[in-house]
Amino acid sequence: MQKLGKVKSLFMKEIKKVYLCAICNIESGTCSEDCKFCTQSVKYQADIQRYKNKSIDDIVKEALIAKQNQAIGYCLVTAGAGLTDKRVEFVCEATKAVKKAVPDINVIACNGIASIEQLKELKKAGVDNYNHNLETSKDFYKTICTTHSWDDRFQTCLNVKEVGLNLCTGGIFGMGESAQDRISMLNSIKELQPMSTPINFFHPNDALPLTKNTLSKEEAFKLITLTREILGDEIMLMIAGGREITFNESQYDIFSYGANAIVVGNYLTTNGKIASQDIENIKNLGLEIATDCKR
Repeated sequence: MQKLGKVKSLFMKEIKKVYLCAICNIESGTCSEDCKFCTQSVKYQADIQRYKNKSIDDIVKEALIAKQNQAIGYCLVTAGAGLTDKRVEFVCEATKAVKKAVPDINVIACNGIASIEQLKELKKAGVDNYNHNLETSKDFYKTICTTHSWDDRFQTCLNVKEVGLNLCTGGIFGMGESAQDRISMLNSIKELQPMSTPINFFHPNDALPLTKNTLSKEEAFKLITLTREILGDEIMLMIAGGREITFNESQYDIFSYGANAIVVGNYLTTNGKIASQDIENIKNLGLEIATDCKR
């Protein structure tokens, strides 16, 4: 690991344990929205797996694996603009099955735009957290998506808070946004006071209109620190998609820059690192793997 100087002294004392989360893509590649960063959109015909509903048995099997990999959160993700009656029913069914098999895992639903009524149904089924990312600033958003608005996303986050679910909301760096856009997004996240914030670094795909991520590794580290500084010490700051390709051999230095959570296993449409390697490297840093969501 590289030496981290002042940043290390600022954050290593505070971050003593790392929170792990696993993702389950329960409906893949069926989205009709035009988000330029997302391979799940049918508009771009990216070479990914596409299916309507993953079997409940497979969802439960993956939850058991997540638990074995010491994940405290298990995120059920669907493609599409938002929840429909059928999606609500499917996510509720999956949640109940997961909770029966793994009672002490936190179920996170990530299903797009959602009304208060829909979120109440998920909560009744056992969903603990709802993840809906702002993705970027309000001003920049219209350049990366035209089929729904940033305001739709923000309102969903307010709805999550209204029904008493824990809110997870974050965004993506490296889509061509300005420094001011990044600060604006982080201030909007701060306004929402989420329990956790997943930060992604754009993962290019030749099929997408956005073809490259121009951020350097050094810039990405600074953005983690900026996120921690704006959102404060209490937030669970997760580095999610793009960790491996952005930081490569330095990826575990993210904890020295202010991160205290990661995704273990695979992402939605890209492969992640082997979970056992993540766990080993975290322990080698002298950090503890969290066993619950308490700070």
